[in-house]
Amino acid sequence: MSATRGTIFLEQGRVLSQLAGDARQYVLRVAAPRCAAHAEPGSFVHITCDDSIPMRRPLSIMRAHPGEGWIELLYKVVGAGLHALAARTAGDALSVLGPIGQPFRAHPERPRTLLLGGGVGIPPMVFLAERLSMLNRAAGAAAAWKPLVLMGSEVPFPFRTRPSQLILPGMPAGTLACMPLLEEWGVPSRLASCSDFAGCFAGFVTELADHWLASLGSAELAEVEIFACGPTPMLEASAALARRYGVPCQVSLEEFMACAVGGCAGCAVQVRTSAGPAMKRVCVDGPVFDAASVF
Repeated sequence: MSATRGTIFLEQGRVLSQLAGDARQYVLRVAAPRCAAHAEPGSFVHITCDDSIPMRRPLSIMRAHPGEGWIELLYKVVGAGLHALAARTAGDALSVLGPIGQPFRAHPERPRTLLLGGGVGIPPMVFLAERLSMLNRAAGAAAAWKPLVLMGSEVPFPFRTRPSQLILPGMPAGTLACMPLLEEWGVPSRLASCSDFAGCFAGFVTELADHWLASLGSAELAEVEIFACGPTPMLEASAALARRYGVPCQVSLEEFMACAVGGCAGCAVQVRTSAGPAMKRVCVDGPVFDAASVF
């Protein structure tokens, strides 16, 4: 707990907006100034969905605006807690505990950042893409980061897709659908699905990533680092891709959580360390881990 003391805040948040999308997906914007000021790509919050439901729910942060003091969360209704959360409206109070967890760490020596998001694993990728695009804008002509975001979903995406205006070598023919918000930031994106959505790659997002990686030369591969969040099989496939192409990979794990601050150890997973196997808590030791240490 000492590593997180002073960095996790409990505050009374307030719903600013809640937008409903297809397939019972919602984008929730909450006023939570202290959380917004300290949030990093990959961190999450533990929120109270309703006063009648005592257990909090962990949700990844999709965006954070320190200046305006808000965070955005993308979630899909899958149980009673998130069903209750979906009923909250602007002005409602929400107890917010966060930001929690170790974030993604991009390395300047590997500026070709490949961001893979699957389903509800999309939010951290949007957050990381926005952070890298902000660093590029701040650097001006010296901008170095080259993020690419690939997303997969078997239900309609939680945003309106459109054909990309950004040329992206290495993509299969017809793979044109993108996330418009990323495009506005100058970050190229492409979408994958096995559900026959227009403009999407017909297959898994890791298969689309394989196409792109295979198009790169050795010098370009030496600049690549993979970041992934999504279902466990997708993370396993991401780790396998990283091994095949000899590039580093960070993954954000998804686990059921009770306290989410390291006290109960209910979310512990086995991780390989230099001293041998060790049990690590996904909430505060993660959720981001080196893929090779987990898979």
